[in-house]
Amino acid sequence: MEGFEGASSAEGFFDLSRMNLNNQSLDTISEKRRKDTRQLYLGYNRMTILPASICLFSNLEFLDISNNTVSVICEDITRLTKLKTLIAKNNRLTEFSLPKEFGSLQLEVLNLSGNRFEEVPSQCLQLLRLQSLSLGGNRLKSIPAEIESLTSLELLYLGGNQISSIPAELANLPFLSYLVLCDNRIQSVPPTLNRLHSLRSLSLHNNLLTYLPREILSLVQLQELSLRGNPLVVRFIKDMTYDPPSLLELAGRTVKSRNLLYSHKDLPSHLVNYLDMASKCPNPKCAGVYFDSCVRHIKFVDFCGKYRLPLMHYLCSPECTSPCSSNPQSDADSDDDNSVPADRLQRVLLG
Repeated sequence: MEGFEGASSAEGFFDLSRMNLNNQSLDTISEKRRKDTRQLYLGYNRMTILPASICLFSNLEFLDISNNTVSVICEDITRLTKLKTLIAKNNRLTEFSLPKEFGSLQLEVLNLSGNRFEEVPSQCLQLLRLQSLSLGGNRLKSIPAEIESLTSLELLYLGGNQISSIPAELANLPFLSYLVLCDNRIQSVPPTLNRLHSLRSLSLHNNLLTYLPREILSLVQLQELSLRGNPLVVRFIKDMTYDPPSLLELAGRTVKSRNLLYSHKDLPSHLVNYLDMASKCPNPKCAGVYFDSCVRHIKFVDFCGKYRLPLMHYLCSPECTSPCSSNPQSDADSDDDNSVPADRLQRVLLG
């Protein structure tokens, strides 16, 4: 076994974990062994770089280099045209550690958790076949809008970072089923996440959330929602400010509420676009609309008949009577049409 006493091997499988290997150790492996290896495990060694000799494993499909002190991944990794999975957890990688052409790989699974990334490497956003991306336990401060380019993504793990906001572009991932954003500094969830029609599990525990957007109720595939460790509000926030509508908004409300006809022949295009952006007041007793000026209300909704979650909804004016009470103990604040039945969400974790 080329001097690797204790190494585990089987057909296509070569485990060199905990073999005290250094950066040159792969050079001594026979050509036949390299050619036959499809899964290579190099975890728990003394490697500080992924050496160029890795490209000699020409049929490699799975590579695990976790738990080393790797700070550089060599350019030669891009020659592994069959590589589908790269696991590089718990190393010393940063956004400068990846080769320029890293995005040309045909990876489907990439795990870079437990490293020192302060931003998502641009090369990772070029891996268009990627189905699973893990960058947990790094130093990320934001999620780039370009994340939307990973349209094959099914799992996104970004827990344990310093992320403060969720970009609206995250909602443009049609196959995303598992989204993990726990242990960050997130204060709000964008309503656009309701476009994640494949989402089954959403982990938001240990953040700074005080409410959820009511649009989250339309995530019909969602089975698990984790919210523990958030300062979710337990009563209506009375000091929310309300900015009076502008003359433009008042005129727009009049046009929409009276169903006045308009077209590009009647109005400049920017006014037509503005009118088309009207949002309907959610109060069923109100036929009003709003544009930029609205009143924020917290509505408490029953989840699985056991938990009450504060959802944010918007009314067109302070005079508009809310369809629910602001008192979380009121019977009126959990209308049947807005409650979430137990067969919809299998697990709601609040504490």
